[in-house]
Amino acid sequence: MTNWNGTILGPPHSTHENRIYSLTIICDESYPDKPPSVKFISKINLPCVGPSGQVLVDQFDTLKNWKRSYTMETVLLELRKCMAAPANKKLPQPAEGSTY
Repeated sequence: MTNWNGTILGPPHSTHENRIYSLTIICDESYPDKPPSVKFISKINLPCVGPSGQVLVDQFDTLKNWKRSYTMETVLLELRKCMAAPANKKLPQPAEGSTY
């Protein structure tokens, strides 16, 4: 089980509200000692997401400061928190339904 599909429901009271975001999560042989690779399929505008949808390890604390005890649920919940952060919750977003 190395390839996973993830889903995040946009947090309320943000530009993400009522949106569903799809992601791919890939765990290689070094998981859980090293973080998985996380990429959005749904287009999103967040500081921790690169131009091709890849979650940038150096911009996302959960991956940057990875702990063996973290799970894929941890990653998804922390991304949702990032979406709801005051600095990010009003960022303009690509059209709903657009993908990378």
